[in-house]
Amino acid sequence: MTQEHATPDAPQVTVRGEGRLDVDPELARFWVTVSARGADRSATLADLTRRNTQVLDLIKAQGAAVEKLETGSFSISPELTRKGRGERVHAYRGRVRVTVELSDFTVLGELVTRLADLDLTSVDGPWWELRPASPAYAEARRLAVEEAVQRARAYAEALGTTLASLLELSDAGPDQLPMPRRAAFAGAAVAYSAEGVGDAAPLDLEPQRQTVTADVVARFTMRPPAL
Repeated sequence: MTQEHATPDAPQVTVRGEGRLDVDPELARFWVTVSARGADRSATLADLTRRNTQVLDLIKAQGAAVEKLETGSFSISPELTRKGRGERVHAYRGRVRVTVELSDFTVLGELVTRLADLDLTSVDGPWWELRPASPAYAEARRLAVEEAVQRARAYAEALGTTLASLLELSDAGPDQLPMPRRAAFAGAAVAYSAEGVGDAAPLDLEPQRQTVTADVVARFTMRPPAL
């Protein structure tokens, strides 16, 4: 597209608009890691399967609160020890990692506590997020456009004139999706194994607000000012 050039009869003004919102998160994501270890490969795999089933059943029992439940990785491998001139299998270690996303934060604290109370099970998170199609992104873009128009009008008014038409409106860059935020105390309070937990009270997890930004560039023509 051929860019229109400014002329004395059609002066132009180019401005940048920025939109910024702080909103409540819509999703909480965390990892659950189930482990097993033993001298017999089949027994270790059976323990891992049983514990993984316990975790999945507990999560699925939350019903509609669960937005996503995915198995991220599975491994079972021998631990070798050197004896004499060769190596022998000392034990087998297995692990399954599950990713969980919740949309109902009222069940989050109790769920992660109950999961961490299971044998050889650890929980890591939460990370707070917005959905990719969250209305917050559209609202941030609207605010950015609104600010661009206000800035352009302010320039025109400073010259004693008004805006005539919009020539171009474009993103100044990709919309900045908020980075998933981990609870400030997650490393100490949530990422732990079942050992020694007992009948712990549900964790009190406070959602962290998400920052959404948008930037646009707008170009307008103005009516010729009387300078």
